[in-house]
Amino acid sequence: MKRIILIAAAAAMFSLAATAQTKFAHVNFGELVQLMPEADSAMVQLEAANKEAQDTYASMVSEFQSKYDQFEQKQATWTPAVRESKQNELMEIQNRVQEFQQAIQQDMNQLQNTLMTPIYQKAQDVVRNLAKEKGVIYVYDSSTLLYVDDTQSIDLTPEARTALNIPADKTLESVMAARQAQAQSAQ
Repeated sequence: MKRIILIAAAAAMFSLAATAQTKFAHVNFGELVQLMPEADSAMVQLEAANKEAQDTYASMVSEFQSKYDQFEQKQATWTPAVRESKQNELMEIQNRVQEFQQAIQQDMNQLQNTLMTPIYQKAQDVVRNLAKEKGVIYVYDSSTLLYVDDTQSIDLTPEARTALNIPADKTLESVMAARQAQAQSAQ
């Protein structure tokens, strides 16, 4: 009986010792990804593609509007065959505009995935390597947690920023302000 109690006590002590050595860490993953130099390049490419798509869309809408205005002004003077031909032309243009709008949305999503996937992967690799170096078994994304006790969890964000070559003075606020200033100057 004493032997069973000793084994149970030893198992409990071992379990407590193992739990006490369990390490948790957290990182603001969204911040890391947005602040990476590669993300700046991806944003420039996305913005350029988006502007080109918007310009093409605006041109298509302008063509439709011009032909629609012409239709409205002249339809009373046209023969039924001409009027029907012009109506069909307007419907075709409208269908092309709608198809373009759907296609460009898919293309932009695909481009964003293509550009951002290696960035996410690089950030994940850095966080994973830091966690392994520190003997951490769980890393949580602090941007999605309601509460993090910094005394019981290691913040990997500063070390990950360094490993990802993110300048110390670069913040989400500074990035957003620069993008906003750039957008205002483009207008």
